[in-house]
Amino acid sequence: MDRGIDALDPRKLRVVFFTHLRSDHTAGFPDLILTPWAMGRRAPLEVYGPAGLKSMVRYLLEAYRVDIETRVKDDPIVTMGTTGGYRANAHEIKAGVIYKDANLTVTAFPTHHVMESYGYRFDTADRSIVISGDTSPVQATVDICHGCDVLIHEILPAAWLKTVPTLQAFAAKYHTTTPQLIEIANKARPGLLILDHVPSAALGGILKEFTENYSGKVVVGHDLDVY
Repeated sequence: MDRGIDALDPRKLRVVFFTHLRSDHTAGFPDLILTPWAMGRRAPLEVYGPAGLKSMVRYLLEAYRVDIETRVKDDPIVTMGTTGGYRANAHEIKAGVIYKDANLTVTAFPTHHVMESYGYRFDTADRSIVISGDTSPVQATVDICHGCDVLIHEILPAAWLKTVPTLQAFAAKYHTTTPQLIEIANKARPGLLILDHVPSAALGGILKEFTENYSGKVVVGHDLDVY
């Protein structure tokens, strides 16, 4: 599988956590429900996220009803054994422990974005990872990380924002700028800070801008990176 990680086999992706339900974070959701099923996933997808998730799942499955019915009837892969793999069980959450199995505990904490939003802390026997999702600075991120192994946090670089005046007011309300994340990171003290949600036009010079005032280990995150 990609990067030699067997767990990234799409058929094994069975639990999903949404920080919020804006389209730029959910447009690929139908693909995640249906493609692994068409590849042979047998179990329903378990999906966790804010209010509105249940109706999203219900209407997505209805939108693809004809495709699902056709595959159940004629597709040689999905008709082997149970066909329930196309289903998605939606769990609308509040802050607190929202998921637990033999290997993992997931805790949701409230963040501040344009709609109801959450960050998550993932705890295993040997690792703690916190992801902020889209948010303006919140004390809850500092509190829940508190020296966590990895903090994945959104950032809109301050220097780049100066070149996009139409975005500045929105960013001030709903996103985190470089100086603000530096303050969060200096308080939270993660073992590794991963900068996330960085506009491609802002990648140049972002680490220099950040590390001038932060001495911890920091990288810019990219899809399928392994640390």
